[in-house]
Amino acid sequence: MNKSFIFSSESVGEGHPDKVSDFISDSILDACLENDPKSRVACETLVKNNMVTIAGEITTASKFDYEKVVRDAIREIGYIDAKDDAVFHADDVFISNYITKQSSDIAQGVDASAAEGKDTDEQGAGDQGIMFGYACTQTPELMPAPIMYAHRLLREMAHQRKEVGIEWLRPDVKSQVAVEYVDGKIKEIKNVVISTQHIEDVKHATIKEFCIEEVIKKVLPTELFTDKTEFLINPTGKFVIGGPQGDCGLTGRKIIVDTYGGWGRHGGGAFSGKDPSKVDRSAAYFTRWVAKNIVAAGLAEECELQVAYAIGYPRPTSIKVETFGTAKEGLSDEKIAEAAQKVFSFKPADIVTQLDLLRPIYRESTNYGHYAKENLPWESTAKADELKAAL
Repeated sequence: MNKSFIFSSESVGEGHPDKVSDFISDSILDACLENDPKSRVACETLVKNNMVTIAGEITTASKFDYEKVVRDAIREIGYIDAKDDAVFHADDVFISNYITKQSSDIAQGVDASAAEGKDTDEQGAGDQGIMFGYACTQTPELMPAPIMYAHRLLREMAHQRKEVGIEWLRPDVKSQVAVEYVDGKIKEIKNVVISTQHIEDVKHATIKEFCIEEVIKKVLPTELFTDKTEFLINPTGKFVIGGPQGDCGLTGRKIIVDTYGGWGRHGGGAFSGKDPSKVDRSAAYFTRWVAKNIVAAGLAEECELQVAYAIGYPRPTSIKVETFGTAKEGLSDEKIAEAAQKVFSFKPADIVTQLDLLRPIYRESTNYGHYAKENLPWESTAKADELKAAL
């Protein structure tokens, strides 16, 4: 790969229509897990104008008001301002529910019990697929810099809207950051894009000055700015119609925002609305955990794992470690992979127990990436010393 290049990553805020859908789906998942850790959940959400549709397969003993969960999620995002005569409002949306129980054919493959045609009585993966995990030394969070910078911008935009109380800000917002690398190292930030929804009567100059002075320069490393750094703020000139009124939202459409911003690979499966028996969520978290501990242990400066699973089968069908030539002297990718398999169990059932995933923690993961949040179990580096010992 060329060692001198410009790389961009984007993030989207809580009020982006796809993130609205993700947050509703994860809110329903957490409501299920609250009183039934064995819940099987695959919840999809569609939002458009003043309509919310939830659909999918849920088998749970939890009893709760689906409509209240949906409205509370929208209210928490911030679609509550009647002064705008908003089309999408927590109190006024129409909600359609098309949820059924999980297929018994899928359930028998996942359940830890024998069944006709099933090779073992162990818990199997909830679906086939490939999952990737990644970590690197570019930032303290052991994540690629462009995606972390993009997330930082939108966290601050949400803080300014919710806690500081900037009245003209509205929930729908996007960011993008382009970083230049020379000889593989960060040199400078080439440009920053913020597009934020706003009320009708605020001037573009006010929005631009606010985003540059109160957000960008506060949260991004200013030593990476140059005289040529561009700040592109609401480049269309106007962004009043936003959220589900401006665009349709669907669960799972922001998988690159959710992971590594395009820097590390993604297997294709979305996360939100799925319980941890679905390996496209749990195994993606797990491989991030393993990769992060490998980097935290100093075994490599950059690490990517790929694992593959078959539906109903209790073990991975393949495991691959790639350190892109950054492994510690004397270590091969094969040796690191062997050590990882001594320290971590890659079985789907064991992933759930190792990370204690049968808890209502998933709303915390929805926004600003599913990684780099210290309170989430797959971000722990407590296994780093065990990896060193295994080698």
